[in-house]
Amino acid sequence: MSKYVSVGKILNFHGVRGEAKVGYSKNQQDFLNMLEMVYVLFNNEYKPLNIKSIKFNNKFAIIKFDGIDTVNDIVVYKGCLLFVEEQTIRENLDEDEFLIDELTGMDVVANGEKVGVVVGVSNNGQSDFLSVKTKTKNISLVPFVKAIVLNVNIKEKTVEIDNIPGLLE
Repeated sequence: MSKYVSVGKILNFHGVRGEAKVGYSKNQQDFLNMLEMVYVLFNNEYKPLNIKSIKFNNKFAIIKFDGIDTVNDIVVYKGCLLFVEEQTIRENLDEDEFLIDELTGMDVVANGEKVGVVVGVSNNGQSDFLSVKTKTKNISLVPFVKAIVLNVNIKEKTVEIDNIPGLLE
């Protein structure tokens, strides 16, 4: 059974020709542009939709799907999430990119000592942050940049950081 990863959400229809207004994560235009197909989760079922065309606005994408030609065709999917198979995402990750579910739960180590656990990943529009729950149960945001995150080891499930003073409180 395939595992799916969300890549967007159908916010509404756009125009009268069945185009979808789709919300997506920032800086994902190149990835979305290379997709030929996505799956829409509709009635608890992943239904494939072939992408005919895609245009980008500064806040959302306008996607035209094959076989969806009217407002009535697309409006039934309003609010539905769009997915791709996890393998499609993995094939397009750069060397220093990871899936959020891979990072969540990893031990955070500094100088060989466990200092916390990754409980989430967020983005402020400019960069990514690891939410790290420390031994004192506080949550600290750690910028996911090479100067601070020294190594990510998926096999050992560890994230090595340079614990500069004041980073983890």
